[in-house]
Amino acid sequence: MKRILFTCLFLCSVSAAAQFIDTAAERVKTPLAVSLKRIGTLKPRSTNQIESSRITVGCETLDRDYTDFDAYKAYLPPLGAKKIRLQAGWAKCEPKKGVYDWKWLDEVIDFAVANKIEPWLETSYGNPIYEGGGGTNLLNSMPTSPEGYAAYDRWVEALVTRYKDRVHEWEIWNEPDHPLQKITPETTAELNIRTADIIKRIQPNAKIAGLAFASHSDTAYLDRFLKVISDKGKLPLFEWISYHSYDFRPEDSYKGVMALKAVIGKYSKTLLLRQGENGAPSGYIPSFALDKYYWTEYSQAKYDMRRLLGDLGRDIETSVFTIIDIRYAFNPPVLNTKGLIQSDLDKTAIRPKVAYYAVQNLTSVFDSRLELAPAATVTTTAIEPISTFVYHRKAGKKQLVSLWFDSKTPNNVFRTTPIDITISSGNFTTPVWVDLLTGHVYEIPKGNWTKTGTTYTFRNLPVYDSPVLIADQSTLIF
Repeated sequence: MKRILFTCLFLCSVSAAAQFIDTAAERVKTPLAVSLKRIGTLKPRSTNQIESSRITVGCETLDRDYTDFDAYKAYLPPLGAKKIRLQAGWAKCEPKKGVYDWKWLDEVIDFAVANKIEPWLETSYGNPIYEGGGGTNLLNSMPTSPEGYAAYDRWVEALVTRYKDRVHEWEIWNEPDHPLQKITPETTAELNIRTADIIKRIQPNAKIAGLAFASHSDTAYLDRFLKVISDKGKLPLFEWISYHSYDFRPEDSYKGVMALKAVIGKYSKTLLLRQGENGAPSGYIPSFALDKYYWTEYSQAKYDMRRLLGDLGRDIETSVFTIIDIRYAFNPPVLNTKGLIQSDLDKTAIRPKVAYYAVQNLTSVFDSRLELAPAATVTTTAIEPISTFVYHRKAGKKQLVSLWFDSKTPNNVFRTTPIDITISSGNFTTPVWVDLLTGHVYEIPKGNWTKTGTTYTFRNLPVYDSPVLIADQSTLIF
């Protein structure tokens, strides 16, 4: 009865606190103009309405109080992302040796579970109350002494024991390969093994992501890391190798990502890649990833969607960084504006940005009901480079295609180019055109498409540098 009441209180607080979410059909306004007839707007779906998906939203840095969970938690269920990524915060959970305070983390985990969101929990960072216990931030945080490692082992055991019934996906340590850390891949591998051994001993069915790689191109580091794990027969401990990669043009990441996949293939046929952290700012930032560029809310939203869909289109589980702007406790404090929600130096949740609604549109469509359609191929009359990926509904096999021009960093221009698109092994009955940024759904006139056998040709459809869909109407809710 206590857990039911606890859950009810959390669910009730969601509807009360998410008052700044705009649910109107015109919730995103852009200069986009198309000649097609608009017939509706995508309906967002909350996490309680989505069975599962491969989309994570970052809730990082709560362990260091750089964000305030109470300020933004009500915005998580309506977003529709079915997973959240967290640092568990050893130092915050164990402020005194041997004394654990779980209150803050209990609140986060219980809220997530009550709202059918899966927590993805990372065991970093260190704890300076122990000699050689490591630090609480990204750099120089890993334990360095026998006392520090012994305390770390106890921490991991206590953490997994407490949350094994609510947390099923784990990550070990954040960005140990960061160039300012100088942690060897062998040291990182040993930490991953000792941590994964503890997790699996307590929770045999746990799924674990190793490495949390800052780079997407350092194949030598990954090779050395995997060699240690392989030589010790520990590869079966891991489900994924997670990586982070920030490129101003998001598609530039995939050459390196495919190189990582090739290295993994040397050691395992089952180990997967998982994109664990990526997203663009909504304005100019002087430091952090993707800095010194004049981002806007429009270009941020385009970037985040292109990266999420670029990952899903390559069959890679994906994450958007992050739910809210992060206040780093530097002197003076610094705001990292990669959040889907605007915040300030007081960690107030001010309002959802354009990117929030864009991701909300994306999560409403790309859930576990869809899968890639490998038999289908797409050709276009586009002159500039274009990304295209075909999916179908598992039930009924009706299709949708995501496409966007990908040659440049996302910009603030909404000028479209009409192109013809041909889809072989297609399956459409009532095709529509969708702008994912606004969620607007448009009719494709019968004179603009033809079918020959299972080949469909769509003529003069608008495309620009933000993802759009050609979708069978049955695959959408609007």
